[in-house]
Amino acid sequence: MTTPLPTPSLQTARLRLRAFQDADADDIFALHSSAHVLRYWDSPPWTERARAEKFLTTCRQMSEEGSGVRLAVDRASDGAFIGWCTLNRWNPDFRSAYVGYCFDEAAWGHGYATEAARALLGWAFDTLDLNRVQAEADTRNGASARVLEKLGFVREGTLREDCVVNGDVSDSWVYGLLRREWQPSPAPASAP
Repeated sequence: MTTPLPTPSLQTARLRLRAFQDADADDIFALHSSAHVLRYWDSPPWTERARAEKFLTTCRQMSEEGSGVRLAVDRASDGAFIGWCTLNRWNPDFRSAYVGYCFDEAAWGHGYATEAARALLGWAFDTLDLNRVQAEADTRNGASARVLEKLGFVREGTLREDCVVNGDVSDSWVYGLLRREWQPSPAPASAP
């Protein structure tokens, strides 16, 4: 029997990470129907709003099955939904999981993905006692690679031609972050 995994509520200086609600369906659909946002994704943009309902159902199932959590990310200053973060494929025996994220184009370049993922990783290492977190990024997605590297992930290899979306073949980088390498917050800047 699987143990449910409580979905955390996390707060950072600029963000609030929370459980998804049914009212988030429109925002999720808008995010996942953007061809530009999903250009490096492993599936094509959504064309039917019903996909958002399925996404929300999957969020609840992940928690109920104990396989992971997916959190909505809101900007604290105005409460606007800007994306989501996930910890999935949690394996308590191996003390491992995968991390992922997706943010609206208007939120890019502000450090939100790094900030949200850092909060989720802190919860994962502290609460779930993880030893390893893995992530993957399309090799063409330099911005996502930079987010992972800022968080301390190490590029461990390349999955060659692992995705084919709309006839477009792509490679993915595999990243890993070990508990002993985890830095909960960025190192302080040295004085000049």
